Amino acid sequence: MAELESPEVMLKMIRFLSSLLERVAESNDDEEFRSFDAQKMSIFHGLTRPTISIRCYMERIFKYANCSPSCVVVAYIYLDRFVQKQPLLPLNSFNVHRLLIAGVLVSAKFMDDIYYNNAYYAKVGGISTAEMNMLEVDFLFGLGFQLNVSTTTFHHYSSYLQREMLLQFPPLMAAPTLARSRNIHFYVDDDGSSQHQLAAV
Repeated sequence: MAELESPEVMLKMIRFLSSLLERVAESNDDEEFRSFDAQKMSIFHGLTRPTISIRCYMERIFKYANCSPSCVVVAYIYLDRFVQKQPLLPLNSFNVHRLLIAGVLVSAKFMDDIYYNNAYYAKVGGISTAEMNMLEVDFLFGLGFQLNVSTTTFHHYSSYLQREMLLQFPPLMAAPTLARSRNIHFYVDDDGSSQHQLAAV
């Protein structure tokens, strides 16, 4: 985990995560048009796609939130859990920004000793404090209040992120590898067994 303390590594992680989330959101956007009836709307769903890119939004959050590197990994775990527990709310371009800000807020409150209040996160996220409060509550219910992350699960996700970052951003700026399937996602059960899942975050 010490490697994540480096600002350069954190920037690479944000770039990788934003790239992953963009691919999944775009893939699910395509699916949304084919199966709109099966999906439900939620407080996370915006009326339009935000004009700010996922990468810029993540960079903004992590610039101003000052959360720990562990918080970033745990926010990713929470997003993964949320999508697994809420299959009718797939991550897409209309909800990814709100899910991100809610995930980071909940992660910071659970992981970090010092964190900003909801009003501050609302300003960072470009939403009202009342909306931030509702997003937090809905995110917690969506997770079934399962906020604890075992050390095994944390280690698996952290290792996966570091491995994938090396593949996407190899040392010495070598040519990037061929793009892998955008619909395959790695996740770890709390019992420590690793699995791959199609078309999910």
